[in-house]
Amino acid sequence: MVEFIGGGVCAPKGFKANGVHCGIRKNREKRDLALIVSEKRCSAAAVYTTNLVQGAPVIVTKEHLQDGYAQAIVVNSGNANTCNRNGISIANRMCALVKRYTKIPKEDVIIGSTGVIGQKLVIDPIKEGMPELAAGLGDNSWAAAEAIMTTDTVKKEFAIKFTLNGKEVKMGAIGKGVGMICPNMATLLLFITTDAAISPQMLQKALSEEVDDSLNMLSVDRDTSTNDTLGILANGLAGNKEIVEEGKDFNIFKEMLHVVTTKFCKMLAADGEGATKLIECHVKRAKTKADARLAAKAVVNSNLVKAMVFGADANGGRVMCALGYSGADIDITKINVSFCSSAGIVEAYRRGFARPFDEELAKKILSEKEIHIMIDLNDGIDSATAYGCDLTYDYVKINGDYRT
Repeated sequence: MVEFIGGGVCAPKGFKANGVHCGIRKNREKRDLALIVSEKRCSAAAVYTTNLVQGAPVIVTKEHLQDGYAQAIVVNSGNANTCNRNGISIANRMCALVKRYTKIPKEDVIIGSTGVIGQKLVIDPIKEGMPELAAGLGDNSWAAAEAIMTTDTVKKEFAIKFTLNGKEVKMGAIGKGVGMICPNMATLLLFITTDAAISPQMLQKALSEEVDDSLNMLSVDRDTSTNDTLGILANGLAGNKEIVEEGKDFNIFKEMLHVVTTKFCKMLAADGEGATKLIECHVKRAKTKADARLAAKAVVNSNLVKAMVFGADANGGRVMCALGYSGADIDITKINVSFCSSAGIVEAYRRGFARPFDEELAKKILSEKEIHIMIDLNDGIDSATAYGCDLTYDYVKINGDYRT
């Protein structure tokens, strides 16, 4: 049984957070520096962008997590610290500042940056803001969540609690999107804290396996960012028996991790740059899990499908087209396609052929905020869900002057 609670990354025992405006961003009303710390050293794990162009924070974090432990997370917005000649130096100095004001070893710091790529970043504002940031550490997950936002229109944080080995365990998270998101690892910044006791090896295993069915199935605009990082800290203060191998407790933990990451998929897709609608593509009865994933991803990645949803035009042929080039092993003569929302459901295709349907009802269905594209391949037992959003005029406006 899982229960959603408040508190974000500060909900689990032993975690504090804060966020401040240090001056990286020109708008003084926008926080731009976040810090999360644990009172004790944690098992740590992460997954990163697969883009060959990687931000300095990704490179430094990979080095720091080689031993599987960390105790703090520091993140800035307003600058990606990518393609900068002094990027590694800046990232290392940020970690050194965390050590100076928290006494946490710099090698135990996960670092993240988000914002414009290729823009010079200097350490001065971060150096000036760190004293206030560290001094204000407390039950301030909300402030940390605000500090990592870029084009997000709403801050993204929540927490859950569940039982593990007879002990109450909590898991909290903050994250940001909302552009340059395409399924190719965890395409975003997402930071998770938990007071569960789990070894670094099992934590990494749970995270690496879980993202294939959640964050790897998320797409906003088919662009894989340079700074994507999903990091998780587990300090063990819940008091459960440490998870050191696969079994019931590991499966429960992994299931709860899935609850967190899939909720973030929906939050990020719904708040995609310029988005007005969340799209969930559900594929069932595929020959293999890989085929189901390929099919679902192709549909949410299709600009024509995304534009179709924006215009509330139930053109199922665009879905069929995406399925046809998805690379999945499918029999097009078996495919059923339906559109569903709180307004109802219409079947657009059956066994690969278009079906007559009520156009007025279809318009109402696709005019809702959450749209479900239901695909039955009728060819196996495997399924997958992908998450995306519509393509709007505002997406072009936002990205037409993103840097300036």
